[in-house]
Amino acid sequence: MRVTTAVARVLAAFLDDPATHRYGLDLIGTTGLPSGTMYPILVRLQRAGWIDSAWEEIDPVAAGRPARRYYRLTPDGLVRSRTELALLHQQLGGVRPTDGTSRPGTPKPRPA
Repeated sequence: MRVTTAVARVLAAFLDDPATHRYGLDLIGTTGLPSGTMYPILVRLQRAGWIDSAWEEIDPVAAGRPARRYYRLTPDGLVRSRTELALLHQQLGGVRPTDGTSRPGTPKPRPA
């Protein structure tokens, strides 16, 4: 699995609370990624065995919305996600790839 910046953002969102089931729109809001980027990443992560998914069991009419597909890290995905993000963090010289404020070679903002 190639861990791009977008994939790293998705993995970091899952790692915020690994036991929580997340749905696509929730992950889109957390990561800021568009749906056209998010859903292919979720498919790749699922095919790689890093996440699993299940449809919510609701009555869409009673709920007033369609059923959601929930995703969660697998045990292997949890280990691999932590490992890959740690490697990425190390490669970037300690700059957190998911903090959104710094890029390699760009100084971090100073506290006020």
